[in-house]
Amino acid sequence: MLKTFRRAFVLSLILVMPAFADTFVFTAIPDADETRLKERFQSVADYLDSKLDVDVRYIPVKSYAAAVSAFRNNQVQLAWFGGLSGVRARALVPGSEAIAQGKEDQAFETYFIAHDSTGLKPSDDFPMDIKGNTFTFGSKGSTSGRLMPEYHIREAFNAAPEEVFERVGFSGNHSRTIRLVEAGTYQVGAVNFKVWEKEVASGDVNTDDVQVIWKTPTYPDYQWTIRGDADQRFGDGFTDRVRQALLNMSDPALLEKFPRSAFVPASNADYEPIRNTAEKIGIID
Repeated sequence: MLKTFRRAFVLSLILVMPAFADTFVFTAIPDADETRLKERFQSVADYLDSKLDVDVRYIPVKSYAAAVSAFRNNQVQLAWFGGLSGVRARALVPGSEAIAQGKEDQAFETYFIAHDSTGLKPSDDFPMDIKGNTFTFGSKGSTSGRLMPEYHIREAFNAAPEEVFERVGFSGNHSRTIRLVEAGTYQVGAVNFKVWEKEVASGDVNTDDVQVIWKTPTYPDYQWTIRGDADQRFGDGFTDRVRQALLNMSDPALLEKFPRSAFVPASNADYEPIRNTAEKIGIID
């Protein structure tokens, strides 16, 4: 009798309780050290959870390629991509959209940095004297750490990086690029200008040992990209709600973790220059 009552009571709860929507999961390219990424994007998860009518969860990935794969396989529905990784991801998932970018991402830069022992000095012109040194990019899939610096190297020398430098490496992320050049492990490197400026401001870079020697022309970079089937899964208008939540993000402490001053609207068309550049140097077909 008691067991029957318990079953009936549990059944009544199931019938009257609202069904929970799927968890909305997002990730980000690992462009800095893991501790900073977790702090930044858990804060974003908490913020989005407070603005959307679904549970929101951030999951870290180990590489740029893993971020694109997670997006393609619907393990995540939203991602903070770089320009190149966003182009790749949207090509794999029809209907996917770039919906917001940092204000600074409209005109992003790569800094070429050099160890003091090279004798290289800051210049407004491309530093042709980097030839013959050792050089490290960031991740192989990075826009600011690989695509754009490689493009300018090929344009300047009419040769692949492996033909220009004594040794070429890929650090994996921008923070590590700074550490490797600062230590002299590589003589020259290419780094995301926002990571450089944040680490210098935090006192984490010994500028007696490493300095910026050249800044690239600007280009579009990071953006939030959402899957094309998000509305189908989470309800009509969900993509617009996510977009608006990102554009309304105004907490200075949260924005500083990116670091960005604000988020502004973005579209797939904004990243055509990135796709064209990647095709030109053979990184994508």
